[in-house]
Amino acid sequence: MSNHSKLAILASGGPAPGINAVIGSATIRAVLSGVEVIGIQDGFRWLMEGDTSHVIPLTVGDTTRIHFRGGSHIGISRSNPTRTEAGIANVLKALQQLGIGQLITIGGDGTAYSAWRIAEAARGALRIVHVPKTIDNDLDLPHDIPTFGFQTARHIGVELVENLKVDARTTSRWYFVLAQGRKAGHLALGIGKASGATITLIPEEFPRGATPLRTIVDTLAGSILRRLAYGRSDGVAVLAEGLVDSNAPHDLEQLGELPRDPYGNIHMADVDLAAILRKAVAKRLAEFGVSVTIMTKSIGYELRCADPIPFDLEYCRDLGYCAARYIIEGGSHVMVSMQDGNFVPIPFSKVIDERTGFSRVRMIDLESDRYKIARTYMIRLREGDFDDPIGLARLAETIGRTPDQFIREFGHLAAREPATMRLSVAPPKGTLATPKI
Repeated sequence: MSNHSKLAILASGGPAPGINAVIGSATIRAVLSGVEVIGIQDGFRWLMEGDTSHVIPLTVGDTTRIHFRGGSHIGISRSNPTRTEAGIANVLKALQQLGIGQLITIGGDGTAYSAWRIAEAARGALRIVHVPKTIDNDLDLPHDIPTFGFQTARHIGVELVENLKVDARTTSRWYFVLAQGRKAGHLALGIGKASGATITLIPEEFPRGATPLRTIVDTLAGSILRRLAYGRSDGVAVLAEGLVDSNAPHDLEQLGELPRDPYGNIHMADVDLAAILRKAVAKRLAEFGVSVTIMTKSIGYELRCADPIPFDLEYCRDLGYCAARYIIEGGSHVMVSMQDGNFVPIPFSKVIDERTGFSRVRMIDLESDRYKIARTYMIRLREGDFDDPIGLARLAETIGRTPDQFIREFGHLAAREPATMRLSVAPPKGTLATPKI
């Protein structure tokens, strides 16, 4: 296969800030190397039907300034060719008809899996390189290497939560803010920690499929009561949408039939988790005669097509350049990454989980200092609240109960507090643990 085979670029999955920077950078690098480039419109949607008419030429003139804008210059879709063998076969046939010998895919875990399956089915007739994209930041890249779009999404999310915090304090109300994150809580924690939200709840904290809804409800109710005990009737809770999967099955069944995607996952976009929790928390507080105004806000669609911040502008141009260079020079079957300022290709074999057949998911490490610091600054019921007689009495007073009764109602939350909340920082040898001041 000639190194100057026609190159195609497609974006699949959900939008993320920086897609156009990848497209533009990869196109410019390829064209300057003498390679013809075309854009596949709407992801795999048309290719998997064998339709080759939805393509556009990509030139330097067309793409040189698109990196500043959000969205996707070539469109995007969630169409998945791997659902059937015919879908994969149609994609390969369509690419062959278009004269494509090289393909750059831009997407998240589903697209990475599709790229791997298509590359395997092509048996060397097609080179494929994948650029990881998701505002969820949950692809299994090395520690502290973000997926592109995450930093922009967090940046915009923090601005939104900051505005809601001011509104909450001005109007003496609470906001439950639902942030995208189908499996992991990176976006919710990133937004909550940076904005100084009152509390942030992520799925990693609650065992998948084994957490009673009551536990999550009481955690939020406890945060509200702790604020009330110290004279504040306002607050903002940031919730990761993946909390839906944390609930015990019988609790979910009580919520009614929930929509699911082709893989059996609950379709988060159609589950109003924030509204469910608002109703449940209000009902729980009403048991004690406590009335609080709770508003809900889902953020995700506001973030996905935002213009990328400078971090993602630079990062995505690097990723696009490296993807084009690697594939033009004969590389294939990898996901591109930037590590310590250098391009590092990650083989698909290192990304795909052989047990599930899908990309591995990067979860938040609850033992990391990053999470421990975030947790320390949250306002929520802690073990110490139940050991402090004065503080406990104040909390009990907010619900018109005795301290013992308060413990019976909310003491179960103390048992869930991580035992290893101390930061993993030891003083240098030969120094005192507590410095003199």
